[in-house]
Amino acid sequence: MARHIAKPTIIEAAGTGGKIIREFAGLVNTETTETSIARMSSPQGWEEPAQRPDFAEYTLVLEGKIRIETENAVFDVGAGELFIAEKGDMVKYSTPYPGGAEYVAVCLPAFSPETVHRLD
Repeated sequence: MARHIAKPTIIEAAGTGGKIIREFAGLVNTETTETSIARMSSPQGWEEPAQRPDFAEYTLVLEGKIRIETENAVFDVGAGELFIAEKGDMVKYSTPYPGGAEYVAVCLPAFSPETVHRLD
């Protein structure tokens, strides 16, 4: 069934620094389990615990730059760039840069607190 989602739900973010999550599709806003889509507003200094989720996460940076740490490398992902973390990958997201970042996260299946598996 086709739907128009006119307004996201604001969800409390894990970690430090006041990140804002605006979920357009997912468990909270649309009761969707297959996919979640959220716009993130992440200020400078925000970071969250490392995780090893049971979902793939596609991170498209719209403005600014985010840092993504994996078990083997550190990636600085800037505006117009995409990062893909596969299901089971260890990842840690942060925004240590001036101005923070705006980005979209798409999770397949949808993000849930039970399947993110925070490590810290």
